[in-house]
Amino acid sequence: MKWLRAALALAIASMPALAASGYMVRVPAGAFTMGSDQGPADERPAHRVDLAAYSIDRFPVTNAQFAEFLNRAGTRNAAGVRLFDDDDPDARVHRVGANWTADNGYENHPAVEVTWTGARDYCAWRGKRLPTEAEWEKAARGTDGRRFPWGNSPPDRARAQHSARFNETAPVDAFPGGASPYGVLGMAGNAWEWVSSAYRPYPYDARDGREDAKAGPVRGTRGGGHDSPAGEITATQRGRTLSRNPASGHHNIGFRCAS
Repeated sequence: MKWLRAALALAIASMPALAASGYMVRVPAGAFTMGSDQGPADERPAHRVDLAAYSIDRFPVTNAQFAEFLNRAGTRNAAGVRLFDDDDPDARVHRVGANWTADNGYENHPAVEVTWTGARDYCAWRGKRLPTEAEWEKAARGTDGRRFPWGNSPPDRARAQHSARFNETAPVDAFPGGASPYGVLGMAGNAWEWVSSAYRPYPYDARDGREDAKAGPVRGTRGGGHDSPAGEITATQRGRTLSRNPASGHHNIGFRCAS
């Protein structure tokens, strides 16, 4: 058994720097390449971005987790801004009696129909925040410039939910083979993810106003959705053709938090 314990210790020591705390993963400080010179125009130019260390949720926020928030906050915040499109037929969280409850069978699916403000306020309620667009991309692709979270191999249905029917999401932990270099899951397909950043041209610059946390401008969305084709779930995809009014929720946009 000593050899087995030694082998396990070696395997753990040789893993990427996950430094996981609960359901969050620590991404170390350092530079990475953001964007791509081979992708659509809004991904260009590829450029170097230096980031401080940060943590990001290992999984997207689920319907069950968001239902818990709605039971505390309701569907509008103190400013009267809508947090969730509960009246949309694509929503997977509904009021049952006095409580908001995830639909049966969708508890562990990504929370969709959440507005950008709803995502921002949920993360604040958890003592967290939305990731910036740069943080999201580094967590998805690491520092080696890979095309997808798992590497450069084309997507398949063992790594990500893509090319599926309308509203056909999957559980957030359904694709362990799609993990990023830091062990973050669900960063390709299933549901696009709101980020804190306004959708502005590259190069990315956190000091140019795109990180203003007030509701208003169109925000970035990353990762692709369950109804995206395989070519649109890359780690650099920004969703240039995606419908994403930040004041509304959408059937294929979810989110995760950072800190």
